[in-house]
Amino acid sequence: MIKEKFSSMTKDQKLRWIYFQGEHIMDIRYYQYKVILYAIDNFFVEVFYHHTKGLIERVEVMDRQNSRMKFYADQIRLPQ
Repeated sequence: MIKEKFSSMTKDQKLRWIYFQGEHIMDIRYYQYKVILYAIDNFFVEVFYHHTKGLIERVEVMDRQNSRMKFYADQIRLPQ
């Protein structure tokens, strides 16, 4: 799978691909969302779950330049 092909899929297709092919990495809280990070082949995907509405609002290829990277980096613990 390549990023461009994944990005062109519908939300339902993306979620199905993540369910069967994605590797869960971690979750963060970001404003009103629980953002779930998955690895697919050589890129990362973020799933934005709005907990008060109880629905997935967005599924996007992660932009590594986004400020959310700090939240992910803060949770990574490397072995001593």
